[in-house]
Order: sequence, then C-alpha cells, then structure tokens
Amino acid sequence: MRLYLDASVLVALVSTDPFTARAEACLGAGTHVLVVSDFAAAEVASAIAHRVRMREMTEMEARNVFALFDALVMRAAERVATEPSDMRAAEVALRRLDLPLRTPDALNIVIAQRVDAVLLTFDIKVAEAARALGLEVVTD
Repeated sequence: MRLYLDASVLVALVSTDPFTARAEACLGAGTHVLVVSDFAAAEVASAIAHRVRMREMTEMEARNVFALFDALVMRAAERVATEPSDMRAAEVALRRLDLPLRTPDALNIVIAQRVDAVLLTFDIKVAEAARALGLEVVTD
C-alpha cells in the first residue's frame, strides 16, 4: 500500500510531539511505500520554524530535526513533487463549501489522490474531508 504522510504525521515522527508514539506505532510494522510530497515537507519546515520562533525549540534542535527528516525521507520514502494541477484540484475541493478545508489540507488530499496513495493523518477534520472527497484514509 502507498501511504501518503501529511505534516501531522511527519512532525510527530521527527520531533517530540503529542502524536509521536502514535506515529511510530502506525509505521513501525509497516511494509508500506511511504510517500512525502514537497508540499508536506515545506509544512514540516514551517512547523519546526514556528517552534523555534515560539522558543519551544532551539535552532540547534531544529537543525537536528531537519537532518532527521531529510534522512527519513531519503531512506524510507518516495518524494513527490507538487504539480500545477494539484493547485487547481485543491481549488475545486475548496469551492465545494461543504468541507471544513484549508488550502494546505486540500493540497495534501489532492496530492495523495493523484499519486494513488492512502492518506495517513492525525487531523480528524482532514480525515473526514478526505473521505468525503473519495480518498481512503488511515488515522491510526
């Protein structure tokens, strides 16, 4: 199975996070093909940089997290690019108006759909919206 990891999972895998144990358990026994988009990678960088700005993490700790993330992706994941068609598909999903989606969530969903992957997320609202858009989702 191809498993697209969103930022809620990726941040938990590479830093101390309330979902760290859950993320490790989800992927510990897996024989899945892990998929990480360049967009999700940017979200991880944003989340870690935010922690530095909020003084929840030092710059050195952040650089170590980035190195861990890069090694994880290089060793165990397929990296996929965000394409212009992903932006258009996300816009279509956002224009539905019946889903509680933000642009980043919509982008992760449509990228997962495009690469024919199951979405792994710890965000319940994202999971519900993804299912409404016809995407298979794993939340644990």
